[in-house]
Amino acid sequence: MFASILLLCVCVVFILLQLKSRRPKNFPPGPSPLPILGNILELSLDNPLKDFERLRNTYGNVYSVFLGTKAAVVINGMKAVKDAIVTKGIDFAGRPQDLFVNDSTERKGVILADYGPSWKDHRRFALMTLRNFGLGKDSMEERIHGEIKYITDDLEKSIGKSLSPQLMFHNAASNIICQVLFGQRYEHDDEFIKVILKCFTDNAKLANGPWAMLYDSFPMIRSLPLPFRRAFKNVKTCQALVLPVVQEHKKTRVPGQPRDFVDCYLDRLDKEKGNDASTFSEDLMIMYILDLHFAGTDTTSNTLLTGFLYLMTYPHIQERCQQEIDEVLGGNDQASFEDRHNMPYVQATIHEIQRVANTVPLSVPHCTIKDTELMGYSIPKGTLIIPNLTSVLNEEGQWKFPNEFNPENFLNDQGEFVKPEAFMPFSAGPRVCLGEGLARMELFLILVTLLRKFNFIWPEDAGKPDYNPVYGVTLTPQLYHMKVQLRETN
Repeated sequence: MFASILLLCVCVVFILLQLKSRRPKNFPPGPSPLPILGNILELSLDNPLKDFERLRNTYGNVYSVFLGTKAAVVINGMKAVKDAIVTKGIDFAGRPQDLFVNDSTERKGVILADYGPSWKDHRRFALMTLRNFGLGKDSMEERIHGEIKYITDDLEKSIGKSLSPQLMFHNAASNIICQVLFGQRYEHDDEFIKVILKCFTDNAKLANGPWAMLYDSFPMIRSLPLPFRRAFKNVKTCQALVLPVVQEHKKTRVPGQPRDFVDCYLDRLDKEKGNDASTFSEDLMIMYILDLHFAGTDTTSNTLLTGFLYLMTYPHIQERCQQEIDEVLGGNDQASFEDRHNMPYVQATIHEIQRVANTVPLSVPHCTIKDTELMGYSIPKGTLIIPNLTSVLNEEGQWKFPNEFNPENFLNDQGEFVKPEAFMPFSAGPRVCLGEGLARMELFLILVTLLRKFNFIWPEDAGKPDYNPVYGVTLTPQLYHMKVQLRETN
């Protein structure tokens, strides 16, 4: 009897050892994984950022963790991150194709598309189309200024009152990208935009929340009716909303005379007819549009919300920005994007807002497309890569004041604007954010226009400001209220 029990125990231990994940030779170090579970118990399912920093302090800037049985390499610090996504950018340019975010979006779109012909074709197409629709030109500035008028109208109605700016900034960012994509803006109570933004917000929370981590770590639970299924339903809802917009474009478009992104894509589909090797399709287009809409809405609106949170609670910085804006604009009511070259302090403040906002803290997951090396370690093909941008944007030695909000991080001794190499809020390399140019223009024009016209004040009854963001695919500031006053110069 004793021998049978002993033999059973030996068998169980042997099976567990076989199930235990093992690091390949010369793989980055990390905590010992448990069988099946990996290192999942060492990471907070709600917000793993502090855990990643703790592991970095133990194992260095390049280390590995196991999400279930799947190995992931976490890259920290400017040197290691730059080496991976810039110097060896192609080696690390893939996207993992078996994660929650991929499955929920049906592996379509462009943000999560793996490195290959389809991604290259669609990225090239997007860059060309955005450029043709005025990115960096007067036409895009006009679109942004047109939307800013709706923001100023909302703020003027709230003079002397306390208001919550979340919906206002979210709708503004959404409408700017909607004008590029669909050629129109939507009223804030329009059902189309309300439902899409609700689905986006919900999926952003799910994608970096506990259920997504469990989905990625334990494939056996993926078919179960658990909360992560909601993301799949949200995507279907958004696709169903965009389809009639595409159908309407088909009826009203004039081939060769595109009004917006949808028309440009439909022109491209006409051009690709009969080409069996084409990577363009209507199904891809719909997911592609949703990709661009989400990316162009969530990041910009959350950066604006972070910006006004800090400007209200650092009034001396707000005042110095306003002084510089007044000096540069003089009698002009409207700023141009070119004015940024004459506003070093405003430029520094906007970049510092982006740094502390840290909107996409873990970037978008990368994947190695071939066997490669990083900082002396061997990284096999197909390894999940997590670039920890938080570690770069807060890194000691890269910033004058890494742990505080201070525009001096972007000013030299002569007061001139400088951009340190560690400034990577849009990531870098081949997978750098498609909408960086549009986002930079939006942030500058919106902030300058609003600071020119209004003073923003932290309400007396609001208590102490909470600078700790809500974790998700994008970091979202805690809900807050603001008071608005017209400036005396107006």
